[in-house]
Amino acid sequence: MSIQTDFQDRIEENELLNCMRCGFCLPACPTYIETQNEVHSPRGRIALMKAVRDGEIETYEQVEESLNVCLGCRACEPACPAGVNYGHMLEEALAIFNEHHQPSMKEKAARRTAFNHLFKNQKRMEQATSLLSFYQKSGLQKTTRKLGFMKLFPKHMQQMERVLPKMSKRKREPEAHFPAVGGVKATVAMFRGCLMDTLFRETNRSTIQLLNEAGCDVVVPDTQGCCGALHGHSGEKSGATDLAKKNIEAFESVDCDYIITNAGGCGAFLHDYDHLLQDDDEWSERAKAFVSKIVDFTTALVDLDFTEKSLNIENHRVTYQDSCHLRNVMGVSQAPRQLIHAVSGAHFIEMKKADHCCGSAGIYNLTQPEMSMQILDHKMESMMETNATTIITTNPGCLLQMRLGIEREGLTDSVRAVHLADYLLEALNHQ
Repeated sequence: MSIQTDFQDRIEENELLNCMRCGFCLPACPTYIETQNEVHSPRGRIALMKAVRDGEIETYEQVEESLNVCLGCRACEPACPAGVNYGHMLEEALAIFNEHHQPSMKEKAARRTAFNHLFKNQKRMEQATSLLSFYQKSGLQKTTRKLGFMKLFPKHMQQMERVLPKMSKRKREPEAHFPAVGGVKATVAMFRGCLMDTLFRETNRSTIQLLNEAGCDVVVPDTQGCCGALHGHSGEKSGATDLAKKNIEAFESVDCDYIITNAGGCGAFLHDYDHLLQDDDEWSERAKAFVSKIVDFTTALVDLDFTEKSLNIENHRVTYQDSCHLRNVMGVSQAPRQLIHAVSGAHFIEMKKADHCCGSAGIYNLTQPEMSMQILDHKMESMMETNATTIITTNPGCLLQMRLGIEREGLTDSVRAVHLADYLLEALNHQ
């Protein structure tokens, strides 16, 4: 089957035609802002997809390049007056090209290792992060830096190595119940994720404690796995589908009011499971039931009146960087800000273009480092205008990217980046 035939079968012409070419998406698109090139705009990419579908393009190199340069931030969707589902078309197009792509042996091995063996298996994720822990605690990290070994890598990767989080000593808990403090207002199930459950395990624990304080009984199903976002954004649709089914099944065993997420990228992909499985007769209704319960932790805390608690912190200036997918897909932008405003001592300064992508976008900063760093540098210019000493985010990729930006600007002694859950727990426990 040809690429054109797959585009005709799997990408609806009506959806492509919904794009009116009005240009409202252009000011919202980071790659268009950086390049001023229509090829790297949402309407340009949609035009390329339609040209492939209509057989007007015979060689696809430019199309693939355009799609690969896209961050997938989906900022174009809330800006679009016609309601074009750009993100769904992008992921389907990437999947089609990936299925027809003939990778090199090196690329094939890298994809198999990452998507089939690592992210699909939480035990292997644990093993990988154990290696990182050994690297940090054994003295190997200091030796590596002292010998200048990291200088063999590109500058941005040297900087990324310096901002990797310190590994938690806390072991992952199996399926467990964490009881509410005081009266029970709701029973929730926690989606722990793969990176959040390894690199950012303490943030997961912070989230659970906040939910407990808000009156939630929290259950953490042990059979859940990676959300599949990295698979979906990289054209690995079958892997994403397998993970979606595994997670739906895991949470069906829990009687809960909500399924809570604390990572914008994960939450958005979980939120789209009903689209991912829409053509599967066995799973489509189960996916809809699952999606109906997905709630970001910030929304849950605001709904449960967490803002009325005594939250205090030493006086400082704070700003907030939106998670693209939390804002653009899940529609959550005010709840995080409400929670920050509830902290006494936190002087909130809105960052210019806080809703624009920071350039992380999953593994984008590895696959498209030049564009990613260009976007990050502009983001840091906006951050520094606020004179904030704390940058708050709600997504692990954003958190690492902002820490990378702090490192690149030489601000590590004066500015920190922190997940909102950790920040709120700090404010809650502050004496």
